[in-house]
Amino acid sequence: MAVWLCRAGRLGEYEARFLEDGKIFYTFQEIDRPLTDFPTKKDLQAFFLSLPSPAKANAARVYAGQGFAFCHEMSVGDWIITPSKTAPGILRFAEIVGDYEYIPDAEESYRHARPVRWFANLARNLFDADTLASLGAFMTICKIKQEERIKKVVKNPQNAVFSEVSTLSPRKNLEAESLDEISAFLIHNFKGHGLTRVIEAILRAKGYVVYRSEEGPDHGVDLLASAGSLGFGSPKICVQVKSAEDAVERVVLDQLLGTMANVGADYGLLVSWGGFKKSILRDVPMQFFKVRLWTRIDILNELLQCYDALDEQIKQEIPLRRIWVLGNEEDGEA
Repeated sequence: MAVWLCRAGRLGEYEARFLEDGKIFYTFQEIDRPLTDFPTKKDLQAFFLSLPSPAKANAARVYAGQGFAFCHEMSVGDWIITPSKTAPGILRFAEIVGDYEYIPDAEESYRHARPVRWFANLARNLFDADTLASLGAFMTICKIKQEERIKKVVKNPQNAVFSEVSTLSPRKNLEAESLDEISAFLIHNFKGHGLTRVIEAILRAKGYVVYRSEEGPDHGVDLLASAGSLGFGSPKICVQVKSAEDAVERVVLDQLLGTMANVGADYGLLVSWGGFKKSILRDVPMQFFKVRLWTRIDILNELLQCYDALDEQIKQEIPLRRIWVLGNEEDGEA
């Protein structure tokens, strides 16, 4: 039995779908036919090099290696580790329960799948530094060498024994690690009504006049925002904020739509730290001109984009500093 790292996107954008569908996905969007059409890694590498905007040679090699492993090397009974982004500090474990499948009518990122059974959520700090270094690899999909140590911890986490730190660690994705750290800080310090304060600060930085409901029952209204010096202009926006790590159901969107009508809002903004169930995402085209959906990723992006314009109080509570790091266009992440 092998153990594989399988990320749910660079920023965890596919995590809710991994959990809801009971599948893991090879999310490289360019491949619109089964991976079984490529019997060797070189065949898949040639495909990436043949695209209208071809990948660089080394990137194509890395992408092909991950796709080949997903289709041909992973086996039923192998374990999957997916680091959670919505629940920082948690590793999600699954067992592969079926063969590779190609779903041609699925959305781009969900065409290549393997069915899994999610069976455990464990804290990262239960595992030794060598294992955690492997999980920090600059890859979306890769085999983890410490399978015996991992199995021992998962089967009996109370008796975890930490090994010596390896002197050889995989190259780290500093950008992703930094975003993970900011994400963990936000959900730890701004859970519940605190996340509403963060969204309020973002909207104010964008020039809106904002009303925030007091903590407690809000009757479907967390924030009301509108343009103009006194807030009498348009657009008028009704905002609902959910800080739970679980994806929200369709009923939450229906409640927002009802509240928008009650308060006379032009538009709605539904914010969910844990993302959205398919029952909501399927209706996105129908609500495109009325409602926007923000996930954890959108919150981070909006916060970073307008950070300089935030009020000083919130910047003191969320102290960020810009740094420069070397970029790499040939990394192994989808």
